[in-house]
Formats: sequence, C-alpha cells, structure tokens
Amino acid sequence: MNPTNSMWITNAWYIAAWAKDVTGGEIFARTILDQPIIFYRTADGSVTALEDRCCHRHAPLSKGRLEGDEVRCMYHGFKFASDGRCTHVPGEDRVPKKYGVRRYPVIEKQNLIWIWMGEDRLADPDLIVDWPFLDDPAWPYKGGYLHYQASYRLGVDNFLDFSHLPYVHEKTLGTSAYADSRPQLEPTDFGIRIVNTAFDEPLAPIFRPFASFPGNIDRWSNYDFHIRGNVLLGDFGSAPVGEGGHLGERKNAMQFRHLSCMTPETETTSHYHFAQTRNFGLDDEALDDQVLAATVAAFLEDQDIIEAQQRIISLDPDRPMLPAGIDKALLHIRRETDRIIEMEQGARAEAAE
Repeated sequence: MNPTNSMWITNAWYIAAWAKDVTGGEIFARTILDQPIIFYRTADGSVTALEDRCCHRHAPLSKGRLEGDEVRCMYHGFKFASDGRCTHVPGEDRVPKKYGVRRYPVIEKQNLIWIWMGEDRLADPDLIVDWPFLDDPAWPYKGGYLHYQASYRLGVDNFLDFSHLPYVHEKTLGTSAYADSRPQLEPTDFGIRIVNTAFDEPLAPIFRPFASFPGNIDRWSNYDFHIRGNVLLGDFGSAPVGEGGHLGERKNAMQFRHLSCMTPETETTSHYHFAQTRNFGLDDEALDDQVLAATVAAFLEDQDIIEAQQRIISLDPDRPMLPAGIDKALLHIRRETDRIIEMEQGARAEAAE
C-alpha cells in the first residue's frame, strides 16, 4: 500500500501539521501526496496516522468517531486500532487478518508532526531535519500555515528565488538590492545552500517596526534547502552598517531563524507550514503575534502570484518556461528532484519484477 505517483519524492519525511493541530479526542484529516490520512492522539498522548479509507466500502474514517485509542467507521461500524488493524466487524465472530488500513510512520518533533509517505522499512527518524530553534525558549515564535491552490514545485521555486522580492514584496520584504544581486550557490548532498548579502541599504519595510537601530543596514540571508521533504531552513537578519552582521559577529543585530516547508497535497494543491523565530524582545509576548502577522502578510503576496501562476499553467501545462540566469538554484533543485523521483520509480519497477 505504498504510493507510486511520479510527481513527488515518496521516501521522505514531510511536515503533516503543527503538533498543536492534533488534539486529544479529535480526528484531524489531511491529504498528503494524494493520500487521505487521519491523525489522532492516543491515551498516552502519542500521534498515530492512518489511511483515511475504510477497507470495507472505502468510506472516510475522518467521518468516524474515536473510541478510546481506536477509530470506528460510521458507515458500517468497522473499528480499527491505532496500528491499523481491524478489531471489530459488527455481526461477525472474527475479523479476517487481511482487514485493516495502512498506518504511516509518524514522528512528533520540535512542535511539528512529520510523516513518512514511502516504504515503511526506510523510515529512519534520524533523517528528519533538525531545527532546534522551534523548541528553544530563547527563540520565540508562532507557527503559521497556508493552503495553496498550486503545485508544491511552484512554492519551492519561490523559496529559491530572491529576485522576486522587490516586485512581489515591494511594500514588505523587497529592496532594490535583491533585484540586482546574485546569491552564492553551493550544491550539497541534501539540496542546496544559498548565501545572499547586501550592504548599506534601507531596512525592508516589514522589519522597521522591530528594529532598534536607525538608518541603513547590512543584511544577510543564508538558506539551506532540503530536497527530501521540501524544507527550507534560514538564518537571516540585519545589523547596523559596518558591524559585521553578515560575518557571524551579529553585534547589535536583529536576527531571525526561519523554517518553510511545502508539503504536496495533490498535483495542484499544497500545504505550507512556516515559522519565523527571533532572538529579540523575549519578554514581549505581543511580538509573537506581530511577527507572525508581518510574515503572513508577505507570504500572502507569494500565495497570490503563485496561485495565479498555477491557473495560467493549468490552461496549457505542456508549454515550456524560458529559463533565465536568476533561475540557477531552482533549476538545480528541479533537476535533482526529477533524478530522485526517477530513481525511486526504477527501484519500484525492479522490486515488482
């Protein structure tokens, strides 16, 4: 019962939800990689993830109810344990062994719920990217979520493209330096590292309410993109001109650590989870909401243009895009993603022979 869709990498840990989204006594439903899945917490607080499809007549278990650590389908009453086994069929003395639903490997880590969508035997928890800022009180934040009516690939393209910032984010994140600068790119075994710096430029509008220094700034934006799971991890910030913020000295700097993840839902829809942690204003809880609101305002600008882009692409999906020099990072990741998908397909075909 493993997915074979060629549009995405399956052997990867994807962010399924923020941990706070799955609460005790309730079923949380979400589609990931075209697979309908339910999540719920058992009595000990741990999260389980089951196929949202009763093995009997394929009614969604998300329409069912929790009975202790088990879920009952409310079409014909079949009941399933948290490991996916069918434990009760009304009117039957025994339950055939073949009755059951898939249980997905799932891990709760750093306030996130991660799910493995590929072959169960390959689900190594050590492969989950580590971002300790998400559970470090010295880096407060509130996590965000947006549902995209667009392919995850278009969202990933956006992650890797600094040149859109002065245009899409003219009133929030963008400054003129982003349009003309070319970041340093370093292919890695996990994806790509991107380093972008600018000196003696105005602070981006979105950050002015949080800055404690006047005048122009030096800026750095350093990002690691992980192909498996489509996870972007960022270290960025601003410092007074000439104080070496981009070098790591970070004197008087306003710093952020960023997480973005684009989890495919279907071919043309996606789940976007993000967090903007900070190391300033630690005693000001109101800043959590203010930073989140500013971040969401910028990301809604991305969502608007990307969803419009998807609508145009869907009208003529075979029409090629013309690449430009600014596309080096995203083209590299698209090629590597296609290579991994092709490798997975080959392995599945070989196993089926």
